[in-house]
Amino acid sequence: MLSDIAAWFITLFVVDPLQAEMREQLERANASTEIIQQSQQCVASQGPKLLNRAGEDPAWAVATVVGFTFGWTSPVQLLDASDTNCAAVVGLFQDRDGEETEA
Repeated sequence: MLSDIAAWFITLFVVDPLQAEMREQLERANASTEIIQQSQQCVASQGPKLLNRAGEDPAWAVATVVGFTFGWTSPVQLLDASDTNCAAVVGLFQDRDGEETEA
């Protein structure tokens, strides 16, 4: 039961906003169709991993939800950069984070 609640929180407060943030970043970057498809595949592969981890470790889920909601946890920290589908998206987020710190 607790694992189901943790997975629900991760979906509601991390996975869904992460997808929205990815779409926003891709639109801003005027990304190619290939990168958009890779980002969709990235979420399709990483989302279930995040949900599984949340179910196994509810404390991690709560900490991740709080960190992501308040901006303490970057999307880059949640995505596996070694996943070829996530690499381009991770690069976009890293570029964005670099621009924000320079501004």
